[in-house]
Order: sequence, then C-alpha cells, then structure tokens
Amino acid sequence: VLRSLGIPTRVITNFNSAHDRNINLSIDKYIDTSGKTLHLSEDSVWNFHVWNESWFIRRDLGTFYDGWQVLDATPQERSKGIYQCGPASTRAIKEGDVNLDYDSPFVFAAVNADYVTWIHYNNKRKERIYSDTKKIGKFISTKAVGTNSRVDVTANYKYPEVKEISFKISYSEYKNSLMDDRKILVTAV
Repeated sequence: VLRSLGIPTRVITNFNSAHDRNINLSIDKYIDTSGKTLHLSEDSVWNFHVWNESWFIRRDLGTFYDGWQVLDATPQERSKGIYQCGPASTRAIKEGDVNLDYDSPFVFAAVNADYVTWIHYNNKRKERIYSDTKKIGKFISTKAVGTNSRVDVTANYKYPEVKEISFKISYSEYKNSLMDDRKILVTAV
C-alpha cells in the first residue's frame, strides 16, 4: 500500500528475533538448581520475524530520526490499546533511544536484547548466571533492488558486536601471575 502511494518501502527479515513481553530489554530464561527450565517468563526467541520499513521524514521526532521506519503488519502485542507496531525509527533503534513512542523499546529488544539465564531458587531468590549479548538480531536482511540477492542491513539497527579477544600465555606465566596475586593479598592483610 505504501509503495502505491510513492513511499519507499521494503521487507526486512530479522533472524533470532526476540519477543520481549515485559519490555525489560532482555529475554529471560529461568532454570532451577538442577538445570530444568522453568516457565516463569513469556519472553521468547523466534527463528525469524519479518516486518516492513518505509522512508519517512519525522517532524514529530526531529530530523535526526528521519529515514527508514519500522512498521510491523503482524504485531503480537498491544500498543496504546490496539495491535500496532511503529513507525519506529531505525536510527532510534540503533542509538538505543528506547524512550521514544511508536514501539521503539519493543523493536530494540527484537534486534538487540540480551539473552539472560537465571537460576531461580526455592526461596524466590534468583541469580543471573549467564548473559549472551550476541544471540539476538542476526543477519537483518532485505532483498536487493532488481535481483534476488540478500542485502545485510544489520548495521542500520545495531553497532557491531564486540569480539572477544583471547590471550594465550604459558603455564609458567600463569603460575607467576598467581604468585603475584598472593603477594598482593599478603601485603593487604
């Protein structure tokens, strides 16, 4: 419909798409002390989810947010009382401006939520044991104009994930570092 009105529009696919029901910007998984999954959260991760982007000028938000806007024709949550999603600025999503209207927190979580695992103890206490910051929002894509090729638009939604750097040291260097730690401990006591 928007294309027929002359508004540039494209389909976007997000792989490992988060569905953050409580809008805390994380996908929470709970396990008991034996490792069994507990169903305490309605959050989920979908293999993929598809929405549309359209190119708008945002006089309501300011020119910084002009450009591609997320519109989801299949919203799963109510927004302001009705099933709708968007138009959320992709610039706002990338910058983490989750305080804006038009479902910015929901779209931000879909592409950039942390996947957090918690141990839930019997006494209602919980402890965070793992957080994966790279699982959500993979290969965010659209179709290339004029061909069937995939165009990766992930950089429009999020900054590159920080790569972990592994350091290799010899056993003797590791052993010496432990000795240094003990010296510091003894000195502090």
